[in-house]
Amino acid sequence: MTDLSTTHGSPSWIEHSGADPKAARTFYEDVLGWTVGDMPMKDGSTYPAIMVGDKPAGGFPPMPGEGGWLLYITVDDVDARIAKAKSAGAKVVREAMTAPGVGRMATISDPFGAQIALIDYSKA
Repeated sequence: MTDLSTTHGSPSWIEHSGADPKAARTFYEDVLGWTVGDMPMKDGSTYPAIMVGDKPAGGFPPMPGEGGWLLYITVDDVDARIAKAKSAGAKVVREAMTAPGVGRMATISDPFGAQIALIDYSKA
């Protein structure tokens, strides 16, 4: 099976955003039977990760957010893809940044109002 996190154009991560991350985690553990494990991060903190088998597939960031799910799509070059998206009418919601040990990422809102995150794991 191909590792989706390294395939350009493939969905690779989902992330919940809401007012109460702990309650959301408990809700989805109960409703969907998800296992959520605390994944260690490079800065010493942990990230509540949705586990599919022994691999993380998404998570619940500990800080409250706007509400909804955000889909991450793997791309070959975040900065180039953001520039292309902007020229096609997208707005940048979260500027490109590099998260140590994760990769380079940014969030856009397409011309139709949907948000999506772009990520390049090779830039970790």
